[in-house]
Parts: sequence; C-alpha cells; structure tokens
Amino acid sequence: MKVQFLGAAQTVTGSCYMIEALGRRFAVDCGMHQGNKAIEERNENTEIYRASDIEFFLVTHAHIDHSGLLPKMAAEGFSGPIYCTEPTGALLSIMLADSAHIQEMDAVWETRKRVRKGAKPVSPLYTAEDAAKATSLLSAVSYDQSFTPAPGITVTFRNAGHILGAAFLEIVVVEEEKTTRVVFSGDLGRPEALIVDNPETPAIQADYLFLESTYGDRDHKDENTSREELGQAIAYSYPRKGKVIIPAFAVERTQEVLYSLFLLRKEGKLPKDLPIFVDSPLAIKATEIFRQHPQYYDDDLKALLQQGEDPFSMPEIRYTPSMQESQAINAYEGPAIIIAASGMCNAGRIRHHLRHNLWRPEASIVFVGYQGVGTPGRKIVDGAESIRILGEDTAVRAKIFTINGFSAHAGQSQIMAWLASFTRKELKVLLVHGEEKSQGILAGLIREHLHLEVLIPSYLEEMTLLPGREVMVQADRTKAEPTVDWELLVQDLEAKAALLRSRMAALPGRDWPTQAELRDKLLEINGEIMRLVSQI
Repeated sequence: MKVQFLGAAQTVTGSCYMIEALGRRFAVDCGMHQGNKAIEERNENTEIYRASDIEFFLVTHAHIDHSGLLPKMAAEGFSGPIYCTEPTGALLSIMLADSAHIQEMDAVWETRKRVRKGAKPVSPLYTAEDAAKATSLLSAVSYDQSFTPAPGITVTFRNAGHILGAAFLEIVVVEEEKTTRVVFSGDLGRPEALIVDNPETPAIQADYLFLESTYGDRDHKDENTSREELGQAIAYSYPRKGKVIIPAFAVERTQEVLYSLFLLRKEGKLPKDLPIFVDSPLAIKATEIFRQHPQYYDDDLKALLQQGEDPFSMPEIRYTPSMQESQAINAYEGPAIIIAASGMCNAGRIRHHLRHNLWRPEASIVFVGYQGVGTPGRKIVDGAESIRILGEDTAVRAKIFTINGFSAHAGQSQIMAWLASFTRKELKVLLVHGEEKSQGILAGLIREHLHLEVLIPSYLEEMTLLPGREVMVQADRTKAEPTVDWELLVQDLEAKAALLRSRMAALPGRDWPTQAELRDKLLEINGEIMRLVSQI
C-alpha cells in the first residue's frame, strides 16, 4: 500500500492523501491549499493528482481545505464516486458552488487588471459547472456501516465530532492474504463541543494512524470561558457604540457563535437592542442545512429544540444574503455584532467589514478559529500594526480578541487522550494537518508517553506501508520546495537601483506633475521593501 502526501503535510490546508492498493488508486480528501501565494499556487499544479486515474474519493468532511479541489478533479477527468456522510454531502453542495463562484469572480477581477495592462486574461481555477459535476458524484454513507468501494478494500466512517457530518475513516486492505489496517483521523473534534457529539473511539486496532496535529503544541484556553470572553468583547464595544466583528467559517463556527450568543442572551449578557448580522450567504444556507439534520445534534441541543427554543432563530438575528443588505450594514449607526466569512479574512465579505472597522478603537475583532500562515487574520493575531485589505493599508486600532475555545479541533491533551485508545504497540503514527512546530512537540509527547513510532511526512513524499516492516520513504525535496536563490534576487534588486540612479540626472528636467507621479511610485516601492525587510 502506497500513500503520497499531496497536501496538509507540515501545513494545515490542502488535505489529500493519494493511495495505491490492489491496483486501485483512490484518495482521502481533496482540499484546497490556502495561505500565501506560494502555497496557493499548488492549487494550479494538479497534474500530479492524475484526476482521470482516480477511482474514488473518501471525504472526511465538508471544509474547503478538505474538499475544495474536487471540482478541479471533475474538470480534469475524474468521474468516480465521492463517498461522504449525508450532512457532508448537503454541505458540499453549497460550499463547492460558493467556492466556484469565488474562483469565477476572482478571475474576472484579475482579468480586468491584466487587460488594462495589455496582458492575457486568466481562467478561474474551476467553474460553477465543474462544481455541479463534482456534487453529482456524491454518494452518501452512514456512520458505523462498513462498505466496499473496491474488492479487497473495506471502509467505515466514524463520527469525528468536528463539524456536522465529519468523520474519521477506518480502512482495511486485504492484499495477498496480508491485511493492512489504516485510520485517517480527518479533523478530530473537541469533546463537549457545542452542537455535535463527541468523537467516537476507533473500532479497529490500526497498523497506521494518520493523525491531525493542528493544535499539537498546545491546549485551547479554558473552553468553559469562551462564552465569557465573547461577552467581554461585546461589553467592550457596546458602550462605545462600536461594532463587534467576528470572522467565522460559514460551517459550524458561525452556528457555534450563534449558539453561544443565544446562551449569553439567556444569561442576560446580550443587550436586547444589539442586532446580530449574519453576513454570509454560505453561512445562511449552511444554517438551514443544520436545521434539516437535527438527528446529528448532541443531546443538549436536541433538548433545547424539544422545549421550543432555537438558537438560530433569535429575534436579534438578521440574515443578510444579498449584497445590498450587506452594504447597508456599514451604514448602520450604533453597536452591532457582525459575523462574516471568511474565517481567515482572506476572502468574502469580512474584508469589507474589516476595512470599515479595523482602524476604529471602539471596535473589537473577535477571532474564533485557526488562522493560517500568511493570511490577513494570522497577521492581525500576530500583532501587525497595519494590514493591506482590498488594496489599501489599514491600521489595526480595534481591540483584538482571540478565543481558541471555539476551535472545532481537538487540543493537545484531547489528541493524546484519543490516541491512547489505540492499544496496539506496533502502531505507527503519521502526523499530518499541522505546522512543523506543532508536529514536533506532539511527536515528542507521543514518543515519550505512549512509546509509539512517529513519522512526519512532507509535501509530495511517498510512503510504502507494510505492516511489521519499516516504512519506505521516497521524497524529492527540490520538487516540493524549490530552493530560493536569495543572492540572485538581491543582486537583481541592486541592479535595478543602480539603473534608477543612472537616470536620476534626467528627472529634474521633467514637468512637475510627472516628477510627482514618479516620486509617489518610488515611495510606494520603498514602502513595500521596508514591509518585506520587517518580515525577515
């Protein structure tokens, strides 16, 4: 059995594990790479996926970093089934369509810029038609019911407790009378999280475990104080007549925040005249899908519904699906809570709300989820004094709150507790879906306390898994991470500076408007260089 790591290897996004077994080729997840430009360029370079050769996909859950490249696979020739739970399929039907719309709009915007410069137009990563083709391939499976997607391969989806419909996978491959048992954790949820049940305990004793490590280096803050911290943000901005801006993922996080606001309301900690704007068409549609699948709720939420209480229907909530309704929020005077996507502030309507409020000291920005490296959200959380939003530098003057207790991911202790349920001493743990620091710390804990072998795969690495034998590894680091020739880049910059200096004598002879325009361009370039230097 061979596995190639096409994403979420020493990074958090782009989850995709390409598997070859019994002459079959299939994959667990097919996520979009998110982060800085270099990471996102991986979305374009999908020849290595060989889409037309993939027989089927097993999708752990609907988040775009686990599913967002499925339409591109469909566009490039994939036509097999995509197995997932029923709620995951319902969420994918709206999330992939939304992602395609973003790709198309981004392509239109980039093409306009290019055409003005005389350059060629660009095509979207994929289209709405591609997303529709991908969703037509969805095949629903139930928790805890094993099925055989191909002879000799048995798969069971178990409740991962991450988001509605999320699963971890148990895969059993019988090859030449040898059995290989593999578990893919997907994204592992927190015990006692709002809305969904706790993660199940695996039912097989695996030979290999692909374990997420997003928070492998730390536990979340006291999860019981998350609602209190949210109340503190409201208490800060409400008397100052400022906005509470909450960048939130459309699926699960938005619904958890609404649930928490509902509980604050019951406790008398939510002002009755404070409107709550849910400003995300995707989040609005996702909330409706949540309503359609109450059987997947935990017992506490089921009990509330039986009492006639619905956290998603508070009178203070104002759902704003249209662009006109969204734009009207910025003209609203007085305090308000605004929940908008994207959760990492790198797309969607949240950018507009940040541009209108990030520079206001009376506003508060409340981060309730993971912020990927290179994203605007990560820069704000890391203390940036200003960030560029929609082409403008915007000062960070609002009060920043980071509430990790809302995370849908298990923290370090919770990962370790779940892992401890595996009693097979020969188990090999492969850490995925985490940054290098998190993985290094978690690997040390696993080796020290559980005495298990731990491997940390890298991007594009290939591993051959044979139970009872050492894992065979093939890697081409130059292909995965091409070397950056810094000396050449700096020499090129110095050569351009020397060329500019050689032409300075001609500048005083130009008319004043032209000199002023050239001066402003040079000041902008100098500013960009200083921003670069400050990051080194």
